[in-house]
Amino acid sequence: MDFTLKVWRQASGKAPGGFKIYGAKEISPDASFLEMLDIVNAGLVRDGEEPIAFDHDCREGICGSCGLMINGRAHGPLRGVATCELRMRAFKSGGTIVVEPWRARAFPIIKDLVVDRTAMDRIMAAGGYITVKTGSAPDANSVLVAKELADEAFDAAACIGCGACVATCKNASAMLFVAAKVSHLALLPQGAPERARRVEAMLSQMDADGFGACSNTYACEAECPKEISVSHIARLNREYIRAKLG
Repeated sequence: MDFTLKVWRQASGKAPGGFKIYGAKEISPDASFLEMLDIVNAGLVRDGEEPIAFDHDCREGICGSCGLMINGRAHGPLRGVATCELRMRAFKSGGTIVVEPWRARAFPIIKDLVVDRTAMDRIMAAGGYITVKTGSAPDANSVLVAKELADEAFDAAACIGCGACVATCKNASAMLFVAAKVSHLALLPQGAPERARRVEAMLSQMDADGFGACSNTYACEAECPKEISVSHIARLNREYIRAKLG
């Protein structure tokens, strides 16, 4: 398969950026999108050019570091996959693919397709945890959790923090990310003691880092690689009201 790539190149956050055109030739349809970029970069290095900078780590759809805007879609045209899981057979051979970084004020560009997503780490540090005494692991059945609650908490915990929800929202909102993290702990008894402080602190940090308000377009759910439901945003709102009234 052959493709024409239109890739955003930017030397640093303070340097001007723009699109550059590259060819991707003889790409296997089974290659992942990141493997395709590896092949293009190998050619650039052979030609003495600067390779395209992009984020990646596990390449198994777990770490959440590989986010790219591909033809205007976060993680590309398929639902329920991260960029590293996207295969080139999802595209038509001979076509043009536009590749951009996440676009959000809270995600400043570092270089090319790499953005600084430490704002999401600050949200987690503000309250995305529980305070417990360390020691040996408790017995699995020492704290009983209803199955329906455990299942829903597990669904929320599937969020990998990739930032697709932010990148695809017209307001660059992090509400789905924050909702998943708050909902996960609010559903479990271990998270109950700090639930009020948690939701207030995480939302406050979200606002401080310049994320926008929820746009209510459900774009975040549509582009989330783990298909996190916007129902968790409703729970986030309830948790916040409860904290304020409590």
